[in-house]
Amino acid sequence: MLMLILNVVYVLVALAMIALILMQRGSGAAAGSGFGAGASGTVFGARGASNFLSKSTKWLAVVFFGISLFMAWYASHGSRPADQGVGLMGAVEAVAPAAAPAAPAGELQPLPAAPAAAAVGDVPQATAPAENIPAKSEEKPVEPAQKD
Repeated sequence: MLMLILNVVYVLVALAMIALILMQRGSGAAAGSGFGAGASGTVFGARGASNFLSKSTKWLAVVFFGISLFMAWYASHGSRPADQGVGLMGAVEAVAPAAAPAAPAGELQPLPAAPAAAAVGDVPQATAPAENIPAKSEEKPVEPAQKD
């Protein structure tokens, strides 16, 4: 429940920051005041909106980063059972390879023995059903077409 409330507050703070940042005047806005655009600053008082908007943006940014840090800490240290694995591979048990004699330092380990090779043309029954395998008598070798 705490994370749900924090997520809602987090989104609202982010939207408020976006609105306040877009309402602020840029550094080049002072040049426009000479051409009649300076009258808009009287809405927030004689000093303009920069003081109120910049302080509000500062405190919203502090709250935003504070919530971000807390949610990151909670996600990594939050209440989670001790036997729960981390990530997709957490549930997979580690399989120890067969014990092989250790090679002397500086030498490569010997490769494991390869499985027995199947005869050419053998199709494993697990991968292809018997009805899809043509009989040996039905197979015809493909002869290349001869050009005259």
